[in-house]
Amino acid sequence: MKKVGLALLVIVLIFMGMYLRNNRESNGDFLDDELAEIENYLPKRDVLNIEVSQADVAWHLDYMLKTINQISKTVQDSNPEEYEYSFSLQQVVVHTLGMIPRGAAQSPKSVRPPEVILTDSINVQLKEARHHIAQLNSLNEKAYFNHPVFNTLDRDQTRRFLAIHTKHHLKIIKDILKE
Repeated sequence: MKKVGLALLVIVLIFMGMYLRNNRESNGDFLDDELAEIENYLPKRDVLNIEVSQADVAWHLDYMLKTINQISKTVQDSNPEEYEYSFSLQQVVVHTLGMIPRGAAQSPKSVRPPEVILTDSINVQLKEARHHIAQLNSLNEKAYFNHPVFNTLDRDQTRRFLAIHTKHHLKIIKDILKE
């Protein structure tokens, strides 16, 4: 019984160490590579593979950018003095593992793409995303975003979420394209 308890304690400590290391995103070139990938997928915007996703590549591109822009604006508009830490087991697991399970959640209506997605709109959103991401770097570390599942995320936790979320949808695009 002692061995089981000790093994469980070791697993918990390893998991907590991973969480502490992976809970925040403070890298200076945050999302640069991912935004370049988004831009590179524009010529393949109309590809659809319903075995992978009911949405085409353009939908995922638009959705990622809307998410980045809307969350970034929310963090920028937040009052750091009102930040309050809140615990979310789901956030701990996702931030620690660095991945979102497929089909785990539905996109909020506020960031769902329109029926017709224009390439020009994606380009405008891409430019906005680069601007917003640059601004995130200079915000107070207690600037925050209230996530519907992960509760309150401070600036660096929000950046971590955006990185994981963007990589999640880029992986779906790669699977759609069979890359």
